[in-house]
Amino acid sequence: MLRGLLLLVATGPLLAMPAVAQPDVAATYPSRNVRVIVTVPAGGGVDSVTRIFADKLQRRLGQAFVIENQAGAGGNVGASTVYAAAPDGYTLMSSQPAPLTTNIALYKKLSFDPAAFEPVVIMSRFPNVLLVRKDFPAKTAAEFIAYAKANPGKLNYGSQGIGTTSHLTTELFMSLTGTKMVHVPYKGTAPALNDLMASQVDFIFMELSSAVRLHQGGNARILAVATDRRLDSLRDIPTMNEAGVPNFLSDTWNALSGAAQDAGPDHQQAQSGGERDRRGA
Repeated sequence: MLRGLLLLVATGPLLAMPAVAQPDVAATYPSRNVRVIVTVPAGGGVDSVTRIFADKLQRRLGQAFVIENQAGAGGNVGASTVYAAAPDGYTLMSSQPAPLTTNIALYKKLSFDPAAFEPVVIMSRFPNVLLVRKDFPAKTAAEFIAYAKANPGKLNYGSQGIGTTSHLTTELFMSLTGTKMVHVPYKGTAPALNDLMASQVDFIFMELSSAVRLHQGGNARILAVATDRRLDSLRDIPTMNEAGVPNFLSDTWNALSGAAQDAGPDHQQAQSGGERDRRGA
């Protein structure tokens, strides 16, 4: 059944198609509610994007896509639930990269096989930015680096959990700058940002969509972007390269996947169509 969803995703732009244009597979899938296990708490970027997709899929396909947030262990908790589910397309996983990519190298034992997930679509992709608490003494990225070097082990940083993009991006930053900070892992974006706004942590490397709202609202400050050039939407914010950290690039994505299916001849076409659907959504 998951192949049916793959085909529906591939017929982009899926969410704008009239009902009469549905492929034949939609006549049988889905025939009941679909569980979507989100591997982070409610309120963060992965959760928000998933709810937008789920709502549009429900209106398009006529069955509810029911969100269940199962956070913990860098996405491993939710991934374990989906891995144990029947591979029939009625239990999907919405996740950050960690459970599908890096956790296998960071955890001694996983209760699931990351390779045993079939991709449906990358729902969104964003660059990461350096986001500091609003009252942090450094006003620029260069000042931040100098402050961190002068105060080894005294700054703490939040992340969405061990092995997540925000965690590994900071590890890369420390390696390239020769700095040392204390890691405070959270179970997702929302609790990490809540503590940042409350000045309980000093900074976080965070995906742009979540960070920019805090920056524009004066609740936190973006000091640099981890891209190869300045962003059009933040022309006054330098890149990490401009701040003195060459070749510092980091982004993240949110993906929908499911328990493994036998890939048929239409599988590659469906995967490539997913990117078209992401843009059309």
